[in-house]
Amino acid sequence: MAKKRQDERRPHGELVADVLAALWAADEPLTAHQVNDALGTGLARTTMATILGRLYEKGTLRRVPSGRGFAYEPVADAPGLAAGRMHRELESEPRRDLVLKRFVTSLSEGDEETLRRLLLEAEGKDETE
Repeated sequence: MAKKRQDERRPHGELVADVLAALWAADEPLTAHQVNDALGTGLARTTMATILGRLYEKGTLRRVPSGRGFAYEPVADAPGLAAGRMHRELESEPRRDLVLKRFVTSLSEGDEETLRRLLLEAEGKDETE
């Protein structure tokens, strides 16, 4: 990744996305220093530790002791994290039926077909259990 000038700000969420990508690509949990090295951002280790700590507090990462600090790994892959966000949004809305209706009516034809297939698959699994 090319280094950015210090006066350039990243778009919201870009650094978090880069951090998660580095963690998903790793075969083991990484420390703040290791994530910083993987990204080549030149951020202070404490800045990276703060980002990782916040992602841990949100439940996006789990951490394991590593030396005097921690190493971090994602709790889910990218589709799992997106599904979790969708679920939290749905849980926070009292009119779930309306949210689901609006969601379904906004799907492309291909996504709607995929959703129908997945619902039928899930229904079939429930009947066999």
